[in-house]
Amino acid sequence: MLRAEIDVKLLPVLYVSQSHMKNIPQKSMHQFLKLTPLTLAMALGYALPLDVIAQTTNQALPEVQVKGAGDKEKRIQPKLRDEIVTTESISEKTIQKTNASTLNEAIDFNPGVSVQTECSICNVRNVTLNNLPGRFTTIMIDGIPIFSSVSSAYGLDMIGVNGVERIDISRGAGASLIAPEALSGTVNIISKRPKKEETVFETQFGQNGYRKVDGYWAKPFEGGAITLNVHGNHHDTVDSNGNGVGEYTGYKRALVGAGLFLDDVGGFKIRGRVDGVDEKRGGGPLGSDYDAIKHSLSGNPFDWSQGKGGSPSSSGWVNPSTGSIIPYDSGRGGFSEIIFTKRQQAILSGERDMGGGDKLKLAFGYAHHAQDSFYEGDYYKAQQNQYYTEASWQKKLGANIVTAGLNYRYEDLKSHGTLIDGTAVNGLDNYTYRTPGVFLQAYRALFDDRLELNGSVRHDRHNVFGNINTPRLNALWHHTHDISSRFAVGTGYRAPTSFFEQDHGILSTTRIEREITQPEKSKNASYAFSYADEKQAFVASANYNKITNYALLDSSATDPVTGAPITVFTQSGHPLIVKGIDATYTRKLGKAFEATVAGEVFNYQFHPGDLSFARPKHRAYLRLDYNEGPWQLFARATWTGSMDLARFYDYANTPRYNMDGTPKLDKSPSYWVVDLNGRYRVNKNTSLIFGVNNLFDFVQTKYEDFLWVDKNGHYDVTHFWGPGRGRQVYAGLRLEM
Repeated sequence: MLRAEIDVKLLPVLYVSQSHMKNIPQKSMHQFLKLTPLTLAMALGYALPLDVIAQTTNQALPEVQVKGAGDKEKRIQPKLRDEIVTTESISEKTIQKTNASTLNEAIDFNPGVSVQTECSICNVRNVTLNNLPGRFTTIMIDGIPIFSSVSSAYGLDMIGVNGVERIDISRGAGASLIAPEALSGTVNIISKRPKKEETVFETQFGQNGYRKVDGYWAKPFEGGAITLNVHGNHHDTVDSNGNGVGEYTGYKRALVGAGLFLDDVGGFKIRGRVDGVDEKRGGGPLGSDYDAIKHSLSGNPFDWSQGKGGSPSSSGWVNPSTGSIIPYDSGRGGFSEIIFTKRQQAILSGERDMGGGDKLKLAFGYAHHAQDSFYEGDYYKAQQNQYYTEASWQKKLGANIVTAGLNYRYEDLKSHGTLIDGTAVNGLDNYTYRTPGVFLQAYRALFDDRLELNGSVRHDRHNVFGNINTPRLNALWHHTHDISSRFAVGTGYRAPTSFFEQDHGILSTTRIEREITQPEKSKNASYAFSYADEKQAFVASANYNKITNYALLDSSATDPVTGAPITVFTQSGHPLIVKGIDATYTRKLGKAFEATVAGEVFNYQFHPGDLSFARPKHRAYLRLDYNEGPWQLFARATWTGSMDLARFYDYANTPRYNMDGTPKLDKSPSYWVVDLNGRYRVNKNTSLIFGVNNLFDFVQTKYEDFLWVDKNGHYDVTHFWGPGRGRQVYAGLRLEM
């Protein structure tokens, strides 16, 4: 779902002159552009169309040698796209190898890029770049940003990857000229424009009720093409420690989309897409009879004595301050989170060559996101609309390429809810943001094209936070044909939306004090070194991110006059600083094998309590690809180092306990997660699929539960540091016609 199609022939991603590109055979060019997965790099610029536009001119730029098809298959692929902005790409081939069904599955387990689960019951997930909170990542579909922090909470699991050409990842504040709110970077999904008629059907099944069906149909015609895609996915709730409360949310989702691509409409090359999704997910108690669960609000259907750190009594858990048992009597519904989501979206963009190196681009995006949810006895419904419009003009001025444009972003949220006692809580997190903006970008190559510079600035007039400026500078130095360095500095801002982006559900208080007076702001600097030849590739990057005016949520506050419980939505007076380095080395081992080793180290500076979830300081990545004859085999192993749980979860001020009253671990153990996938091509049209995720069945509940209680025995479901689902074996069939 949610794909915008790109004509590969038109992607101006190589630093070559147009005259040189004309001499490259179409087949060779297509192979040159098919990049293998980037397990690394440091993406700090912006992988969006405007940056790409600014790099395509008649100006003579460094030649890129393109070899024949046979030679190209033997040459290892570079780990960074050949762009001035540091951009990592995950190719269609890699997406298939990892057996990913959604955006989250496709980009997880890569240096500097991960997916953070933020609730053990409903499995809210966010993409984290450079280990910054997920709300700072902007998701784009073909360069059009139409996801907010609210719609991303559950929506990223609903972005399908069937028919996607690649996923571009750029890390760093201000990495996108048109998305300044991307304080940690952007993830841009680029869909494949069909070159031939194609029909693909794939089905899989596995443990825990896992079932998946994918269908994709493409039909080129003279002057354009159309595509259709469908996706269905089902998974049961998983309870790994036997207490009756699931750690992995069950879901059932359906996606459908259609694309239209026209090569010449009044001189414009048009791409358009409409998509829809319908998902039902439920966590906590097992089963999918959601109506029955909602109406079960008394009794104790769980066994709190099960699992590591389980209570001495099955009827409830220990109050750490008294040692007595707190009985549970709220039924299945009192410990469940059920979310129904429906989303419709449309995107449309057009580009016209105006001659002389000038280009005009127009873009439009719309999304409607509806959520109907049940949080432990409380009801919460929300409707959100987003609009995006853009117009830009690229012009060649002497040796410079200048792009100027404007865009308008609209985003709102309207909600209403009912607490378990019948109290109405309507509009607690309502907001409407209108943000017109203008931007200017200039590109120039110097020193016989060895140095490329790209500077930009944009000005936004936010209806709540006023005038905001965000500049950025990118530089690319070509040391040799195979070696390059990229450096970037920039700023970004983000308007905090609502408590939902941190709490992801209805609050138990009926009043919110909004003390947000400034947008969140970020300063970023990064450097990336890359090398690639016929047999090996290496990328190392360093990045620095400093965020001020960091938004915080305090749902335990009280009214200073009445003493009534209230929620305060405020900002930290302390900066959040995250510094990291990562590196990836890939080498071909003979004709069929390719091996990759990578690692990352991060340092965190933050005020206790500001960061909501634990993050690792060290990670290591191993990967092995095998392609020979009908066989395609893939293996990856990810090692996560120990996390300082006491520091991240602020035990000094908010100690955490197990259900038996014992303290939570101060440090998590390090662990490996190993995934294997294989595909065997029976004939030209048929392939068999088999694989296993988390081969060695590592789950956090073997050491301690995701559930925790405070010193007074109040429970929560957000104690994270390891996987919630263990080993998952699957098999399937793929038909291509």
